[in-house]
Amino acid sequence: QVQLVESGGGLVQPGGSLRLSCAASGSISSIETMGWYRQTPEKQRELVAEITRGGSTNYLDSVKGRFTISRDNAKNTVYLQLNSLKPEDTAVYYCSCRTIFGRYWGQGTQVTVSS
Repeated sequence: QVQLVESGGGLVQPGGSLRLSCAASGSISSIETMGWYRQTPEKQRELVAEITRGGSTNYLDSVKGRFTISRDNAKNTVYLQLNSLKPEDTAVYYCSCRTIFGRYWGQGTQVTVSS
């Protein structure tokens, strides 16, 4: 099994920045991809960004050029840098990883973009 613990959410003004972190523990060697999803009461959970073990990335179209995902394999941590935040980025952000055993989720961290 894999345990994921997120941190870094909060309240930020439009145009501001945040960095989310997700530390993984447990069966680390089984992790293939790590990523961030987000969910609001009005929308289904959607993939924001993901990164493979080799470093290939994939982004939701609406965050391209504003968000950056990175991975520190030595620290078993994945980061999501959120820049130029917009009110529509407000959501609960979930860290997730895909392993040979299945998908695991963190508890979620709230990001609120508001003036």
